[in-house]
Amino acid sequence: MEKQFQVTGMTCAACQANVTKAVSKLDGVDHVDVSLLSNSMKVEFDDSKVDSQMICQAVRQIGYGADEKGIQQEKSSFQKEWNERQAKAQEEQKKSFIRLMSSIGLLVPLMLIAMGPMMGLPILSGQPNAMMSALSQVLLATIVLFIQRHFFIHGFQSLFHKAPNMDSLVAIGSAASYLYGLYAVYQMAYGFGYGHMEMVHHSMHAMYFESAAMIVTLVSVGKYLESRSKKKTGDALDKLVDLTPKMAHVIRNGKEISIPAEDLVKGDQIVIRPGDRIPADGTVISGTGVVDQSAITGESIPVDKEAGDTVLSATLNQNGSFVFEASKVGEESTLAQIIQLVDEAGNSKAPIARIADKVAGIFVPVVILIALLTGVIWILLGQDIEFSLSNAVAVLVISCPCALGLATPVAIMVSTGKAAEYGILIKSAASLENLAHMDTIVLDKTGTITSGKPSVQQVLSFTEEKELLSWAAGLEAGSGHPLGQAVVNYAKDRKIAFTAMDSFVSVTGKGIKATSQGHTYLAGNRRYCQEEGVILSQAVLDAMDQVSQAGWTPLLFVKDQKVQGLISVADTVKETSRAAIREFKKKNLQVVMLTGDNENTARAIAQDLGIDKVISDVLPADKESVIRDFQNQGRKVIMVGDGINDAPSLMRADIGIAIGNGTDIAADSADVILMKSSLLDVNTAIELSHKTIRNIHMNLFWAFFYNALGIPLAAGLFYPFFGWRLSPMIGSAAMSLSSVCVCANALRLRWFKPSVQLEEKIEKVIQQKEEETMTKTMKVDGMMCQHCVAHVKKALEGVNGVTKADVDLESKKAVIHMDQAVDDQVLKTAVEEAGYTPISME
Repeated sequence: MEKQFQVTGMTCAACQANVTKAVSKLDGVDHVDVSLLSNSMKVEFDDSKVDSQMICQAVRQIGYGADEKGIQQEKSSFQKEWNERQAKAQEEQKKSFIRLMSSIGLLVPLMLIAMGPMMGLPILSGQPNAMMSALSQVLLATIVLFIQRHFFIHGFQSLFHKAPNMDSLVAIGSAASYLYGLYAVYQMAYGFGYGHMEMVHHSMHAMYFESAAMIVTLVSVGKYLESRSKKKTGDALDKLVDLTPKMAHVIRNGKEISIPAEDLVKGDQIVIRPGDRIPADGTVISGTGVVDQSAITGESIPVDKEAGDTVLSATLNQNGSFVFEASKVGEESTLAQIIQLVDEAGNSKAPIARIADKVAGIFVPVVILIALLTGVIWILLGQDIEFSLSNAVAVLVISCPCALGLATPVAIMVSTGKAAEYGILIKSAASLENLAHMDTIVLDKTGTITSGKPSVQQVLSFTEEKELLSWAAGLEAGSGHPLGQAVVNYAKDRKIAFTAMDSFVSVTGKGIKATSQGHTYLAGNRRYCQEEGVILSQAVLDAMDQVSQAGWTPLLFVKDQKVQGLISVADTVKETSRAAIREFKKKNLQVVMLTGDNENTARAIAQDLGIDKVISDVLPADKESVIRDFQNQGRKVIMVGDGINDAPSLMRADIGIAIGNGTDIAADSADVILMKSSLLDVNTAIELSHKTIRNIHMNLFWAFFYNALGIPLAAGLFYPFFGWRLSPMIGSAAMSLSSVCVCANALRLRWFKPSVQLEEKIEKVIQQKEEETMTKTMKVDGMMCQHCVAHVKKALEGVNGVTKADVDLESKKAVIHMDQAVDDQVLKTAVEEAGYTPISME
């Protein structure tokens, strides 16, 4: 069983470690995840051995508050819960600010009274005013400590429960300074009473009230700035929550009414007009619209919607009006699930954070021991109590492990929120961290590297091409086969009318046959045509071999037993895939393509993309064993697939990434879910992981380095050699500053941008591809004037696939630009038919 708990009183990594340790000790508890950022705890336990009450009691016994999140809380919308959390954080920040300002307002006169005489200021200076100065300091310091009493309540409570934390260090240090100051006041009173003026003079300089007040005030400055920094980590969630529409227009009982979006139910028909934000997931049933989905999928280009298309919650209708039927509402909607995933991932723990937790768990008791030893050793070495106490207090306040506790969670929270902005949903902090340590990436082909939709690559016609496409499309229109559908779409795009067919016969796995106006038409593979008695010339066979070697599928089209054309079809490679694979190789990842396709097709695509290894003819059920084999070789594997057929291999991989499965974001098989069908998002996720881990390492280094340097300095280790000492006031200021620096460093991740921007990269790759493969040069003989140039240009530009032809009379050359591959023979034939002679092709 898994349950959520709200924990109060936690202030640092040591608190987090103490709560984790206390609950983990309970028999029956399997896993504990405590979040310092959200003050929450997730516990997996055996309810036959332990219950929620026992868990809460274990937390309370070490000085913290704990309550189970009630059923009503679990059922309430995340938006409501998030708003409550933000309101609570805002209220706490306000109280913290009031405490801080009040403390500073009292600290200023306290410092002037205590330190003024040393700076030559005539504020209660001189021995006659000593008692008034002392009593004024007692009064002001007492009020400051009362305002900041939470340090003492939480600190000593945790100390008495044998679970000391950061507050314990602050409380001990401040209390020690205050009590020593009181001791000095009594000494002063004794001196005045018995005429020991030397004792009075010494006591005037031995009061530490300003240190006691300064310690808690400076720590509260750090706490306030820290709370503001932590609040910024929720910016991404704030933006997502704000996207949720407040009202929806629905048709009920034949009338359109407006209702709160949270009252929507499945099956509601919702009216969307220009400018409306869509309140639920569903399917368009009438009308059309242009929807901006960038908030959810990260796509910058609006998508046209018509009847039958799906729409997602929180997307914005820019133009047009339509009605859709709600299929997922409230907490089931895509937006709600994204928000919860981002929140859970941000509050989960990365493996690196557990190291910091373990250190923090023993750090505070060790610091208290070091502080005691510091005081005792300096006294034994002959120093007075004032000197020894000052060093001991400085050790306590400079060692607070705030920075240690914030180093990881703030960075994780910012990163998971940033990933969501790019349409990348990372399910846990562990997944975010592990992405940076992978060395092999295995890519499914269909739908991942390729679009998953076959399209026509080349038309080789032995008759008039328009006529061929007319009856070929009419023939394939009745097949329903994806390859045939590619031919149908190709003809539709060129607005070619289909020839009506009858007597349609389909032979599964081979081809189709039909008749029209006394003619018999065939379409299919080589075996089917030969079985039907069609004689294939050597030229046709050679053309088929050439097409197969290119990784395309050749479809033969026959009319009355004569081959009229060869149409090549292939599943096209997405340009984003081409760009992403280049980036993977730059990151020294071994790129593997895993596919059920035949070896020729797979190798052609792999060669085109520069993929390191190809594993073809693999059934979906066998993909998992391929991943296991890589892992047995000691490789760390990312598997990228569609999240449905590839579920077993996604589960087996060290990191499973479901691509193009954004509407089903609860896919259990994947660690990372991409809202778009772009491999470039995988590259973005890997780069974000590297940046995050680097940021965390930097934070942890400075947190440890700061303590490693600060504790010896505070303890007075360098005093005998260089005279270096650290006052408690400076120590508390440095401790607060370290926490703020760690938060500020983590917040830099909010400005993360991937090295490859989608639109720029696609444009660059397309341009490069055109330069490399989509330009041909033909030498043409017979051109005598500019009229000849115009004829050749017109003939070439009339060929399907040719976008532009630059013909030069002087060099007798034609530079041909194409948006798809065109056979050399087709280009030569076009020039010959125009009355000129093609000499050569480059």
